[in-house]
Amino acid sequence: MARPASRLFSPITVNGLTIPHRLWVAPMCQYSSVDGMPAEWHLVHLGSFAIGRAGMIMTEAAAVSPEGRISPDDVGIWNDEHTAGWRRVVDFVHGMDSLIGIQLSHAGRKASTYPPTRGRGSVPAEEGGWTTLGPSDTPYGTFTVPVAMGTDDIAKVVRDYADAATRAVEAGFDLVEIHAAHGYLLGQFLSPTSNRRTDAYGGDAAGREKLLHEVIAAVRERIPAAMPLVLRVSATEWVPDGVTVEDTIETLRRIDGVDLVSVSSGGNDPRQAIPSGPGYQQPLSRAVRAAVDLPVGVAGLITTPEQAEAALGAGDADVVYVARQFLREPTFPLRAAAALGGELEWAWQYNRAKYVESIP
Repeated sequence: MARPASRLFSPITVNGLTIPHRLWVAPMCQYSSVDGMPAEWHLVHLGSFAIGRAGMIMTEAAAVSPEGRISPDDVGIWNDEHTAGWRRVVDFVHGMDSLIGIQLSHAGRKASTYPPTRGRGSVPAEEGGWTTLGPSDTPYGTFTVPVAMGTDDIAKVVRDYADAATRAVEAGFDLVEIHAAHGYLLGQFLSPTSNRRTDAYGGDAAGREKLLHEVIAAVRERIPAAMPLVLRVSATEWVPDGVTVEDTIETLRRIDGVDLVSVSSGGNDPRQAIPSGPGYQQPLSRAVRAAVDLPVGVAGLITTPEQAEAALGAGDADVVYVARQFLREPTFPLRAAAALGGELEWAWQYNRAKYVESIP
């Protein structure tokens, strides 16, 4: 009996781009950059996923300004040297007939922190840290108290996102993602737990969403009309007084210019109680997908081909983002396709390793 066609290995068209299948690499911080420059590590790390035939490869969070980095070792895309560095990575991925997107980010009050190899918490100025910014002077846990942003600071952030989008296009990326999840700056503005402002950028949901709307509009204006624009959100903060999935749905209903929503959760409040486990974010993506007229992606401890296929079959998402399993197995899509009956073309250099039912 023939196996049913795999949903995971069916193409999906997002705006004007057709992606060959729905198993995508999630953004993953690598803490391997100096002054924001993509390094040899990024070429090899991201290039390995192109050899492994990921449907879409997402970079880690690329800061739109020096002060927007999560740590001093994070990549960025705030100058022309960065554009040239990313072009090298993009050209290799395209040379493997694969696709690559960039995640644009500003860490806000969670910036200037130690990378995991050097400790935890905020980096002091004498060790290369910098003044952090936030919607209010409310810190994240024990991190350094941020400076509450003025309207000039907010306008600069919008310009920085727009300029980063221009550089992303110049570097040749196929897709741009705006990071509004995990408690970074745009997510900080969205939440009543971190946004205590009383001006136009605070107060009710409309005020807290204002910066996000402005960033989306500015980025959309700088990228080609057919280029997909993705928005990553934390659907819930996992705290009683924070953003809920219902709040996120209402925000997404008011968003214009986005082509796909990547659903994650948490990261904005150290009180969070996340019920972590395989597929733990799929109920969130299912709720968003049912309520919002946009394709939806989901991540969250999805580690097997069968689990990814089931997420699509259950209607939880249109795209599956995988992180840890790609680190363990950069050629994960090739094995998943063999398991599910999908068809992927191997890099000819790896043909001898193709999965077969029997070996003569």
